[in-house]
Amino acid sequence: MIRPCDEGDIPQMVEVINDAARKYRGAIAADRWKEPYMPEAELREEIAAGVKFWVWLDGVRVVSVMGLQDRGDVALIRHAYTRTAAQGSGAGSALMAHLQTLTRKPMLVGTWKAATWAIRFYEKRGFRLTGHQEKERLLRRYWSIPERQIEESVVLTNSGSG
Repeated sequence: MIRPCDEGDIPQMVEVINDAARKYRGAIAADRWKEPYMPEAELREEIAAGVKFWVWLDGVRVVSVMGLQDRGDVALIRHAYTRTAAQGSGAGSALMAHLQTLTRKPMLVGTWKAATWAIRFYEKRGFRLTGHQEKERLLRRYWSIPERQIEESVVLTNSGSG
């Protein structure tokens, strides 16, 4: 079942994000890794900044999370994670399809350039990588991230680039 997250989901969302993000350890630049990858306070900051999260539930258990953030002329897919044990189950695909029904705006997603599995996930769902200059322009315009993260990231889009 897919539904918007509520306050009671936050502990499980943090669990899902940190479980799935373990795959980044050793893949992304060591100076970009932290433990936990996303503490609860950081997730709450993202919600306060306007990221609206949706969850895919297996009964009462949160299996997958994905956020959508309206940034004016585009919508950002934010923090898309599925529990390691449930990857490949269709939960992430179902959430992505659902979020795509919520906006008519071009959608952008940023991820680590070393996260080739994530890039493939988005490409299979109609997203395409932007070029280097466009990536830098988009990251600076729509995200608030450090320069070092811009160096290590890519942006994918499902249509015009905003």
